[in-house]
Amino acid sequence: MQKIPRVNHSGRLIIKILYNYKHKYIIQGGNEMLTATGVTVRFGKRTLFEDVNIKFNKGCCYGIIGANGSGKSTFLKVLSGEIEPSKGEVTKEKTERISVLKQDHFAYELYSVMDTVIMGNSELYEIIKEKDEIYAKPDFSEADGMRAAKLEERFSELDGWNAESDAAVLLNDLGIAPEKHYALMKDLEAKDKVKVLLAQALFGNPDILLLDEPTNDLDLKSISWLEEFLINFENTVIVVSHDRYFLNKVCTHIADVDFGKIKVYPGNYDFWYESSQLALKQMKEANKKKEEKIKELQEFIARFSANASKSKQATSRKKSLEKIELDEIKPSNRKYPYIDFKPDREPGKEILQVKNISKTINGEKILNNVTFTVKAGDKIAFLADNENAKTVLFQIIAGELDPDEGELIWGTTITQNYFPKDNNYLFESDLSITDWLRQYSKDPDETYVRSFLGRMLFSGEEALKKVSVLSGGEKVRCVFSKMMLSGANFLIFDEPTNHLDMESITALNEGMIKFKGNMLFTSHDHQLMQTVANRIIDLKSNGVVDREVTYNEYLGVE
Repeated sequence: MQKIPRVNHSGRLIIKILYNYKHKYIIQGGNEMLTATGVTVRFGKRTLFEDVNIKFNKGCCYGIIGANGSGKSTFLKVLSGEIEPSKGEVTKEKTERISVLKQDHFAYELYSVMDTVIMGNSELYEIIKEKDEIYAKPDFSEADGMRAAKLEERFSELDGWNAESDAAVLLNDLGIAPEKHYALMKDLEAKDKVKVLLAQALFGNPDILLLDEPTNDLDLKSISWLEEFLINFENTVIVVSHDRYFLNKVCTHIADVDFGKIKVYPGNYDFWYESSQLALKQMKEANKKKEEKIKELQEFIARFSANASKSKQATSRKKSLEKIELDEIKPSNRKYPYIDFKPDREPGKEILQVKNISKTINGEKILNNVTFTVKAGDKIAFLADNENAKTVLFQIIAGELDPDEGELIWGTTITQNYFPKDNNYLFESDLSITDWLRQYSKDPDETYVRSFLGRMLFSGEEALKKVSVLSGGEKVRCVFSKMMLSGANFLIFDEPTNHLDMESITALNEGMIKFKGNMLFTSHDHQLMQTVANRIIDLKSNGVVDREVTYNEYLGVE
């Protein structure tokens, strides 16, 4: 095995190991920043994971992956100190600062954007507040002066003089305009609040950065900026994400939560996937060989144990048989739905013409003279500076909204089905999942519908749940089921990966690639965009940019 050290653009040491089947990258870290020792978490009789021992090193980025409900977010909360483990402990140096991406977007409504970001370093923020209170006193005493001097010293040590300018740089880089920096959080749009809370987590160069789904609700430019920030971040990052491209881009290690354990693999997500699949394959092959050997020994023993001349050999083989142990292959928490969109008929040559579509909503021009033609075989990914533009266009094409101007001309062979970004209106009933899906099935037989739902991970009692109580991910799988049963040859997807776990995203990705019809879609999942689209349409305020290229080619990414 040949090892070739080199340093990548983030300054991390990479050892390139040449395997006989593929080149892989193994990344080695430096000093320990955070340590989990013997950590076990139980809720009642259920054990999420047990006896976890991990040392998180400086200069490394750890991606936490696992099925929904496996305990990824819980593990982050244990690391941050928000949750006490059932057993074990988490340790770090007292001087090390942990920063956590907050999930409550309404927790800072009465604070300014600037104050909210600086709160990312709570010690610095408290010093600023106390200083202001002391200096505002009308009767400034000698004791106040001494206290102020101490505060000023610590303020300087924490680089307080640059706090506002550093916060402003983060906000600007994330696309928060300067005129909003001193606005109250309650006056911001939801998408901007997400960015402010991310800036809060990144502020002040924390020693340990804990991020739970940081790319959720971020636009593509912000995600790209965050990737570069984390690649160049010199301390420890621990991140939960369902974005495969993001994990591949930023991670030096993958921590896989499965089988009741958390195992760390060096390398990014693709390296984890291939190495874990290879390990599972090797284990199954080894077990198969052992099973064949066991059968061979058992047959010999059964045949010759009563034969005096062969009894010694039979006894020897009994001893050999006792020594053979099969490797335990535990059932994984991961479950992949079966997603396969099969059109009932092939589309003809004429697909769809979108002519001069315009739409104004609440006084805002959302679409302006949008024109394009969908050709046979097209799978078109849509981009837009205004996120609403994509949704409004898809609603018009799906027939759920009328344009102010323009028209749609459909080919006579085209049948379409639509995945809405907000699908809650489809589930406003007391129907069970089985009865809900039966509405869209050509075959209403319960056995057929239940068997179909089983492939979508709704087996047994799950298929009898009321649709009104389903989680976001469960609703998404229901809509996919509806779309598969439709047999449509023209599919429209508006952010279909929202609420999905990694396994469902992977299954959807494969289903979209295999689909033989036409497709319009938008997603924040980079890998899905890159592997499915053969054409990119970017909706601009004055029309469209339309290019027959891959997503990476459009972005200029290698």
